[in-house]
Amino acid sequence: MTEQKTTTRLGANYGRLWTASVISNLGDGISGVAYPWLASAVTRNPVHIALIGVATRLPWLVFTLPAGVITDRVDRRRLVVSMDVVRTLVTIGVALIVLSYQADLASPELIGSGQAQPPAGAGLLLAVLYASATLFGIAEVFRDNAAQTLMPAVVAKENLERANGRLWGAEMLMNSFVGPPLGGLLLAVAFSVPFFVDAGSFAVAAAMAALLTGSFRPGGAETAPAKRSFTSDLKEGFRWLWSHRLLRTLAIVLGLLNAAGSASFATIVLFSQEILNLDATGFGLMASAGAVGGVAGSFLAARISKSLGSGPSLASTFVFGIVTSAVIGLTDSAPLVWVMFALGSFSAVLWNVITVSLRQTIIPDRLLGRVNSVYRFFGWGMMPIGIFLGGLIVDVVARFSNRATGLRAPFFAAALVQLLLMVYALPRLTTAKIEAAKAEAGVQG
Repeated sequence: MTEQKTTTRLGANYGRLWTASVISNLGDGISGVAYPWLASAVTRNPVHIALIGVATRLPWLVFTLPAGVITDRVDRRRLVVSMDVVRTLVTIGVALIVLSYQADLASPELIGSGQAQPPAGAGLLLAVLYASATLFGIAEVFRDNAAQTLMPAVVAKENLERANGRLWGAEMLMNSFVGPPLGGLLLAVAFSVPFFVDAGSFAVAAAMAALLTGSFRPGGAETAPAKRSFTSDLKEGFRWLWSHRLLRTLAIVLGLLNAAGSASFATIVLFSQEILNLDATGFGLMASAGAVGGVAGSFLAARISKSLGSGPSLASTFVFGIVTSAVIGLTDSAPLVWVMFALGSFSAVLWNVITVSLRQTIIPDRLLGRVNSVYRFFGWGMMPIGIFLGGLIVDVVARFSNRATGLRAPFFAAALVQLLLMVYALPRLTTAKIEAAKAEAGVQG
């Protein structure tokens, strides 16, 4: 399908894919601070801020299934490149609009103090944020689904956990360690600067992905898919996943976990400003905690999985989630929240390395795009629902209690949901069942 793969080296194509992802994630880390800080400059309403997150994640609910069918019909490399170009153009548009309103926006420091007033044209800026978040989310759905199907064509199956671990470690380093603090510093220069830098990162990522060599059509260039109806292809991917008990369980559990996590972080920018008293730079540094845990997870995940077994390793991620959510909800200590972010990121990478590598291993290549999209429909489609519920929880609890209690409430709700999910999942996600699924797919353990 691509250049010769070996069992000892990950290859030049992997290096190109790795570089494209790392550069793109640097921009993501910058925008991860810039977008919510900009939103908090436009509105202090928790529901409005949550709706921006909903706009970003709603495409995962609406477009994930069609994206899977398209991914299994076209050149996956070209799809990745084209979507990175779309993300470049959308982000440039946001940067130019923010630049035109820059004089009306309060300084990042004033926003962090909670003393900023909504700028002139706040309604238009909010509409721009909703529109750009939606367009960006649509491109991300198609891009990420296609990008994940590239990995089995780039490295040998026995190297998937190592390749994924290294990739996610580097992505986490850029996305959560380098990008957010840099985004905070760039905000201090001007509100528009982080968005221009982000657009540049997507442009470079598109260029690097375009350099991948070989054929990236499903099943290889010699087996172009026969013409079938869009609906038939979609149903085939859905039936395959739904009939696979282990992957069906993983998809449903992941969806509910992501809903709980999204609810707790829906208004994290307000929590950071009003409970932790952080400015833009401090908010960026707080986000860097994810890199510490993520990088550690990327290097240790495969070893932990091998040492403890896949089942106990997945079980540990539930424990991490319950503890970190509850502690964040109880504290107003920024250093302690930083530690909890790091632990939560560690457990997320551990979960991903095990489950994504499993999917890449046991799903047939001709179905990989569609089945991945169905999996993400459940796993990621719940995120916009969780984000909206998180903003709603803050608003409702604040009305009956106070603002601080409202901002803490989503973390307690997330801890409760994760506890219930752990009770449900533990007997269904055992090492024996995971190894049996690999054996059934003809994979050597």
